[in-house]
Amino acid sequence: MTSKQKLKTLAVALFAGLATQMAAAKDLIAIIVPSPDNPFFKAEAVAAQARAKALGYDTLVLVHNDDANKQNELFDAAIARKARAIILDNAGSEASVAAVAKAKKAGIPSFLIDREINTTGVAVTQIVSNNYQGAQLGAEEFVRLMGEKGNYVELLGREADINAGVRSKGYQDVIGKYPGMKLVARQSANWSQPEAFKKMETILQANPDIKGVIAGNDTMAMGAWAALQAAKRTDVIVVGFDGSNDVRDSILKGGIKATVLQPAYRQAELAVEQADKYLKTGSTGLPEKQLMDCVLITARNAARLDGFNLKKK
Repeated sequence: MTSKQKLKTLAVALFAGLATQMAAAKDLIAIIVPSPDNPFFKAEAVAAQARAKALGYDTLVLVHNDDANKQNELFDAAIARKARAIILDNAGSEASVAAVAKAKKAGIPSFLIDREINTTGVAVTQIVSNNYQGAQLGAEEFVRLMGEKGNYVELLGREADINAGVRSKGYQDVIGKYPGMKLVARQSANWSQPEAFKKMETILQANPDIKGVIAGNDTMAMGAWAALQAAKRTDVIVVGFDGSNDVRDSILKGGIKATVLQPAYRQAELAVEQADKYLKTGSTGLPEKQLMDCVLITARNAARLDGFNLKKK
């Protein structure tokens, strides 16, 4: 091989290598979520990453910790890396609009999961759980377990959170139909397990005759159940909302009686699948706002629950 031929071969190899790097950059999907310390958000990241890789994309998983400024920086990083799409569980319904719009202006479509933003036409997709439907499922099971009568407590999430209000309304729209059900206390525990523990201790002292507790999420349900165990009141019926592994384990041990699964794992997979279709065809073929129904989890199906994903029989 002559020197000229060697140079030509080297040039071809270098060009091929550059082309491969460019293709890899074009095939990147950025996944931006709140803290993975929360198993719900971790499940989203794991599911989105696995599905993206299965479809042939490289992935970049980033964490905003519910900090809108940090989220904005992560969007800048995704844009700089020339991501093809962004999968996002956002850091605020209003505070996230600008970041999503910025990505759109840069030619990068966003696909939202779990939490909506207060604007349409900026994100391609917003896939969220049907919190009202799920709350009704949980309330119906709660009423059944209570025998349609008895004093009960409701623990609410953060009062400024839209989901907290929607779930509470779903609960009350069902439970309110039964005159034998008496609400003796309704307090916010701000989605927090330690706060739910403290609130439950205080409520129990003032209302020793309670028969049930319905909580706005599983974290608060676990806090309430811990307080009831400490008070030797494991006769009290507790129902949660989320479908966490912790509550699954409690159900299987005969502790907490039920929860409502938010299909976080499948939501993340769907977002990636829709991103893939959009990138290939220019459309998802679906409306921007998409509601996913929740699933009641009891002792009958709890063993199939893992990582916010209900496995088939």
